[in-house]
Amino acid sequence: MKIRVSEIANSPIYKQIVDQIKQMVAGNQLKPGERMPTVRELAQQLGINPATVARAYQELEQEGILGASRRRGTIVLGENDSPQRIPLRQNRLAGSVNNLILETLSQGYKPEELEAAFTLQLARWKVQRESYTAAEDSQNPSRIHIAGSNDLALDLLVSHLKMQNSGIQIKITAAGSLGGLLALKEGHADMAGIHLLDDKTGEYNDPFIRQILPGIKVAVVHLANRTQGFMVAAGNPKNIVSPEDLRRSDVTFVNRQKGSGTRVWLDYKLREMGILPAGIKGYSKELDTHLAVALSVSRGEADVALGIQAAASSCGLTFIPFTKERFDLVIPAKNFNSPPFIKLLNIIRSQEFKQVVGEMGGYDTSQTGETVFIG
Repeated sequence: MKIRVSEIANSPIYKQIVDQIKQMVAGNQLKPGERMPTVRELAQQLGINPATVARAYQELEQEGILGASRRRGTIVLGENDSPQRIPLRQNRLAGSVNNLILETLSQGYKPEELEAAFTLQLARWKVQRESYTAAEDSQNPSRIHIAGSNDLALDLLVSHLKMQNSGIQIKITAAGSLGGLLALKEGHADMAGIHLLDDKTGEYNDPFIRQILPGIKVAVVHLANRTQGFMVAAGNPKNIVSPEDLRRSDVTFVNRQKGSGTRVWLDYKLREMGILPAGIKGYSKELDTHLAVALSVSRGEADVALGIQAAASSCGLTFIPFTKERFDLVIPAKNFNSPPFIKLLNIIRSQEFKQVVGEMGGYDTSQTGETVFIG
């Protein structure tokens, strides 16, 4: 367990310990039931007074993050707690959420703004936790399997569907836009999310649908238009403003995976500008989601990434807009009128959903829910 403290920091040392342990628990680096170092062990590791560690542990115990075990000493509390603690945990959660809502609304924010901000930050933490979690069991059954491009508005849609219909099971595979269409073609998915620019026609999505899914009738439901651009550290300290800056030796890039719509657009733009990928530091490093590349930039692992505005906002990054694109949902016609998809479409077309998506930043929902059939 790596904890660093500084005597010249703005907060007391015990508070630095508290905050770092909270970060590790939230990020799934410390898991429920895991044993913590003793007060003496951690004090020796950090070279500080044991009383300082004891004070930090006491505060974490009062907040229900750590607890005492007769056999194992101080442990991380959580989902592995005894059944007797479940009501206490649920009450504490409800109280924390209620306090957050009360504080936020009393400051003049609208419920839609709160939900949008919460969705962004929760999505960010999910990505961060998944980097420490085993891969999802591929045999897990689901009523709707969504494959294709990663998108925060799509995550919000799935969240609303789950909340309103607990019986519907959903699995999402971030396979990139091309991977989503191929999954539909091979019968491995029920719906695909795509944003693919055809550099010959300047059209989004339709040319690829016709090429990859010939003879398959599908409904194309417009989710939103969204803004893509560069995500850089807050304040843009390296003054990165265009793809030309990717050639610079002092700039490190982090890329999206092959087959993603974001990668298709980037490679098209690089060809158009005569920029060779081999001359871009970090071009070969690939991550699967907008939030994953945004987090990479926020942690200082890269200077710049291409992604959507909402992901940049969730990680406190500066955003440099480049282009607007269509993000569509492709649904085989045979699924379109089934009960789960009727419920999904009702959410997409609702004013509440459109309003929350709009509050996330970088989304235009003026055409959300419009549907055409191809094939």
